[in-house]
Amino acid sequence: MAEDMNYPKVYLGGDLVFRKNAQHLFKVFKEICLAARLQGVSPFDGQDEIEALPPGKETSLLIAQLDRGLMDECRAALFCIDPFRRAADMDPGTAVEIGYMAAQNKPMAGYTVDGRFYHEKVQSYFEQAWHTQLTEEQSQNGGKIRWLDADGMIVHSEGLLQNAMVEGFIRQSGGDIAIADDILSAFRAAAFDLAGLIYGTSGGSGMSHG
Repeated sequence: MAEDMNYPKVYLGGDLVFRKNAQHLFKVFKEICLAARLQGVSPFDGQDEIEALPPGKETSLLIAQLDRGLMDECRAALFCIDPFRRAADMDPGTAVEIGYMAAQNKPMAGYTVDGRFYHEKVQSYFEQAWHTQLTEEQSQNGGKIRWLDADGMIVHSEGLLQNAMVEGFIRQSGGDIAIADDILSAFRAAAFDLAGLIYGTSGGSGMSHG
């Protein structure tokens, strides 16, 4: 489609680059973006020379530099916030990218196939990885009960899907978090929500986390 060059560029962030089917996912994601009148930009775009470079510090830092350049070229972003490497938290690199786009006041939307609240993810992680349970503790001022993990660290971000800074920055940009059982449906909902935000129309995907 020739008109896609006139659509707003949208950075496609997340742990997707580490998945074995990454190239296929980005191809389908870009088609969904076109349907939403957006031009999807994959972290792989313009980085063909990376494949020929040896792995190591210099190559890794170059990838970070190139990804930052891609984000600078984009008007908005779509971020996958799925838990990463069987842990409760998302990919840390993606969290950095969310902060970077937020600092530029660019609109964002997120999506995930894991609709559990953050404390539930932490609880599941400690049970499966360490065979320990979260414990409850009364806060020092006698107020709310809080959860602690096996290391005595407070489990935070109540009522959210990920760390409050992650979800908060996305929401402060005007976006939402779409949840669906499969990644394509979740991405599609987020893409159309973001397009509605950019074009000033209502999204109404019906699958967002409220």
